[in-house]
Amino acid sequence: MEQLDQTLAAIAAATTPDAIESLRVAALGKQGWVSALLKTLGAMSADERLVAGPRIHAAREAVSAALAARKASLEAAALDARLAAERVDLTLPAAPPLRGSIHPVSQVQDELVEIFADLGFAVATGPEIEDDWHNFTALNMPETHPARAMHDTFYFPDRDKAGRSMLLRTHTSPVQIRTMLAQGAPLRIIAPGRVYRSDSDATHTPMFHQIEGLVIDRAIHLGHLKWTLETFLKAFFERDDVVLRLRPSYFPFTEPSVEVDVGYSLIAGKRVVGGDGDAPGGGWMEVLGAGIINRAVIAAGGLDPDEWQGFAFGTGVDRLAMLKYAMDDLRAFFDGDVRWLDHYGFAALDVPTLSGGVGVRA
Repeated sequence: MEQLDQTLAAIAAATTPDAIESLRVAALGKQGWVSALLKTLGAMSADERLVAGPRIHAAREAVSAALAARKASLEAAALDARLAAERVDLTLPAAPPLRGSIHPVSQVQDELVEIFADLGFAVATGPEIEDDWHNFTALNMPETHPARAMHDTFYFPDRDKAGRSMLLRTHTSPVQIRTMLAQGAPLRIIAPGRVYRSDSDATHTPMFHQIEGLVIDRAIHLGHLKWTLETFLKAFFERDDVVLRLRPSYFPFTEPSVEVDVGYSLIAGKRVVGGDGDAPGGGWMEVLGAGIINRAVIAAGGLDPDEWQGFAFGTGVDRLAMLKYAMDDLRAFFDGDVRWLDHYGFAALDVPTLSGGVGVRA
């Protein structure tokens, strides 16, 4: 058939999917020439259909096969061209499937470091696996001291070369001793880090984060401590109406010792820091412990307590994060729930600055 030869030639010469579709409609569509030939079979005699029928059906099959083959060829050529144009640089880092975020604990630690850096404090660190001398004895807690019962400690079965018991540190206070022994005085440091105690409920976990501060200088008194804490808390909560209340307390490594409370108001059932806790609708909540360094601790740090004095304070980073960002369960900090992290996490570029606001989200 002349039409068949022309159609097959046109299909072979087609260069676009639209051209292939036009040729299909012209041959196999309702008004196509193959369809028109099929309609003529009804008017033919039986003998004529025996001759014409196979030829027409063969033409339809030839056209269909040629269309499918050319379409596949064009699609393969288009794919090859796209792959050649879309080169992948395998040296580039892989794009993560999800946008990451900064954990609230990391963010709050950065906020604290920024605030205390502005006050002239350096960051000091120490080992998380400690010996009992640095963790207890040097902090005025000998083996028989009742204060050791305040800490549910994770001990290791082995001792160090000096025969001292080894443990997971229960606070970051050992960093104070190590820094005094290494650097002497005067000192102005903060020591953030992980600590470990055997406890677990909605407000306690076996591992949590603390930050401690230490100032060693001459003629240090409680007024210096109160001003430092007041300045720190106002900057952290970004409010000028933060009111402190100091209550007498006991810590073996400070004398005198105080518990520091801040005033709050209840707003929509949440505690919001600010204002006088004795005002109607308000109250007080403890945020940290502090005091003047005990003379025995200064001596254990290799300094003369008659010449050097100081103050120390400590608080939980996780607790401050819960308080500032309205979180009600400490255990969620360590669950790794992506939904929780998406809600409470911070953008990577949300870097705390005093000028921009240490707690402003991006």
